[in-house]
Amino acid sequence: MNKVINVVIAGLGGQGVLKASDILADAAFRAGFDVKKSELHGMSQRGGSVSSDVRFGAEVWSPMVPTGEADCLVVLEETQVEVNRGVLREGGVLIGPDFIAPGALKNKKSLNVALLGALSTTLEIPEEHWLAAIHANLAEKLHRLNDQSFALGRAAAGER
Repeated sequence: MNKVINVVIAGLGGQGVLKASDILADAAFRAGFDVKKSELHGMSQRGGSVSSDVRFGAEVWSPMVPTGEADCLVVLEETQVEVNRGVLREGGVLIGPDFIAPGALKNKKSLNVALLGALSTTLEIPEEHWLAAIHANLAEKLHRLNDQSFALGRAAAGER
């Protein structure tokens, strides 16, 4: 793949935006891509807006996704969809919290991983790299729950 893939993950402080971007960057790296990542914390400690850009491909020079050029936008909080929509390119993929049915998650803190599951269906990164990245970035006691959440997100994306 010669094209650089641009992904923006957005939400509110405490929702796991940065952890989700760490997992995405790790999975892309495991798949053999050059990866760059940047973060905008804002008032993250007070529940303010947080976003993280992840870019990967054969060769990536800048970690920042230019406005209007995100191939995928993953949003963990409904109120942040419109705030961040401007980063998405025309025809880009928007994955919002409505991808996961209310009450479908065993723990709502795993929404970030569930939405990564949905995202994984749109990217050329093998599933085993995603799972390895999830396990590398989360405590062992959380692996089973997050494996289930990831699978739930993949299934939800397949239904759309």
